[in-house]
Amino acid sequence: MDERSKIQSLREELERAGYQYYVKDDPILSDYDYDHKMRRLEELEARYPDMVTPDSPTQRVGGQALESFSQVQHKVPLESLQDVFDFDELRAFDQRVRGVTPDVDYVVEPKVDGLSVALEYVNGQFVRGATRGDGRVGEDVTENLRTIRSIPLRIPGAPPSLIVRGEVFMPKKVFHSLNEERERRGEALFANPRNAAAGSLRQLDPKVAAARRLDILVFNVQWAEEVSFQTHLETLEYLEQKGFKVIPHYSCDEISKATAYVDQIGEQREQFSFDIDGAVVKVNSLSDRAKLGSTAKFPRWAAAYKYPPEIKPSRLTDIVVQVGRTGVLTPKAVLEPVRLAGTTVTGATLHNQDFISEKDIRIGDTVLVRKAGEIIPEVLSVVMDKRPEGTQPYYLPQVCPVCGAPVERDEDGAHVRCTGAECPAQLLRTLAHFASRDAMDIDGLGIAVVENLVNAGLVKTPGDLYFLKAEEVEKLERMGKRSAQNLIQAIERSKEQDLSRLIYAFGIRQVGQKAGKILAQHFHSLEALEQATMEDLVAVDDIGEITAQSILEWMRSPQSQHLMARLREAGVNTQAAEQGEDLRFAGMTFVLTGGLERFTRDQAAELIEQRGGKASGSVSKKTTYVVAGEGAGSKLRKAQELGIPVLTEEEFVKMME
Repeated sequence: MDERSKIQSLREELERAGYQYYVKDDPILSDYDYDHKMRRLEELEARYPDMVTPDSPTQRVGGQALESFSQVQHKVPLESLQDVFDFDELRAFDQRVRGVTPDVDYVVEPKVDGLSVALEYVNGQFVRGATRGDGRVGEDVTENLRTIRSIPLRIPGAPPSLIVRGEVFMPKKVFHSLNEERERRGEALFANPRNAAAGSLRQLDPKVAAARRLDILVFNVQWAEEVSFQTHLETLEYLEQKGFKVIPHYSCDEISKATAYVDQIGEQREQFSFDIDGAVVKVNSLSDRAKLGSTAKFPRWAAAYKYPPEIKPSRLTDIVVQVGRTGVLTPKAVLEPVRLAGTTVTGATLHNQDFISEKDIRIGDTVLVRKAGEIIPEVLSVVMDKRPEGTQPYYLPQVCPVCGAPVERDEDGAHVRCTGAECPAQLLRTLAHFASRDAMDIDGLGIAVVENLVNAGLVKTPGDLYFLKAEEVEKLERMGKRSAQNLIQAIERSKEQDLSRLIYAFGIRQVGQKAGKILAQHFHSLEALEQATMEDLVAVDDIGEITAQSILEWMRSPQSQHLMARLREAGVNTQAAEQGEDLRFAGMTFVLTGGLERFTRDQAAELIEQRGGKASGSVSKKTTYVVAGEGAGSKLRKAQELGIPVLTEEEFVKMME
């Protein structure tokens, strides 16, 4: 088989495997074999770029980042549904329907708690996908939808024009995994899977959306040219035949059976891989739907039943304090077991001191508990008439319960945080940040390797990294002799990083990359920074009192002192690089937009800063130049409106030569 034929063969094999895995949940290839074949296809397509097509499995990884989303006018409006909150309202809905079409049957479906989208196909090719928006106008999120593996990019035997509607969601397992990863990085956690899905689908960079592993369930044919259907069930069967992942559904001919299915879906909600916020009862006959029509807001042929949140009492037997990977002290209520939304709840978050004080929560109280969004248990209130005598107000500890370092409140007063630089509870995040690209840039020291090192007891502080031995590392899971040697070499190279990176790597609150550079250029050595007073620090440009206070407290901490001593012992550089003479961009502000060929945006920004300039993320009257690469959008237009000079990449390179 020649290589061009092999491309087509690999595509077909990967499409089949993807369908079985993502739609049917029945893998026919191991992950290793799938990844190996995908890599082979990528190599062949790179060799024959004229063979690359939009429906190739390789095109699901996410393309060029967008400046903004364009608007899409829906060919068929994406209507919302009328909510009902009890079975009496559902029976009233049935009576209204039977007043128009007496002989009616229904389809009952779980209502996925996600983001509604329309998928458009022309001659079987996926050409566009849009959010619901206001039902008539949505946003074009085609590139992000391409990354969802359960969306077919090509449909064999499809009509000339087909538009289907579905609900994009984040599977529960993915949601929890994503939040764990965000916690390690010190990023804000997503409140629930729906918010996570919505935020992911609206990422301007499709590569970010691809990494979020979204999924979709399709539940409606909006438009099908040259194809006719009699019932909703027929459309679902058709969609399934065409390779879509279709919503679970039940059919019945009486409202009593429909309510029984609604109950059944509610009882099974924990078994679904996705979150639901209700169940939908729909008229099955499409001709009956046409007779019933729609109001100004809702179709008259469907109703969305919303499950009432379960609220139950439980006794709070204790409050335990957990220290997260960002150092935040989070109080947790220990509860007597109570059954809620299909699971047994034995604990609930109490968020922070303000939450506890506002509700006057005490150990021994009887509290009312529910599951927020059907997921996270929360305490609603205290049942005051059941409070035992002798209870005392609760206050968070003044020192970290894990390492004993002092704690302090954030500026906004919401959280109490451990100040320990070597706190074991924060170790994973501390090490991951220390080794990150913008900090010490230790290649190969990702979060999985960090976890292996910590679990093996080899590293208890960032300083321990510089005393690792290759023979210790190669014994770890998924690490061989060569990988271990490469990691040790990368750690050794990081000793020569500039002081600005080391300061940023410490993870001092309020001190980011920019502040790290400013401090390194001003004090020239870590020793000088250690001895700086409040007056010395606030005299530095862009260093305010809050940042200065954070630096002082960090430097004086015994754990920080131990860390810095350990790094000096290892021979890590603590001096700033000499400032170069090339300050040709001094006083200039650059904005980078579109895709550059020679550099990433971070690399281009660093080159600007090395020459005394500033890289900004937004265009204003203070902008000196806009560097516009391929696909430049709104920033380029704004620059043109303000009369700001625009440089091509080549012109930008010439300015640096």
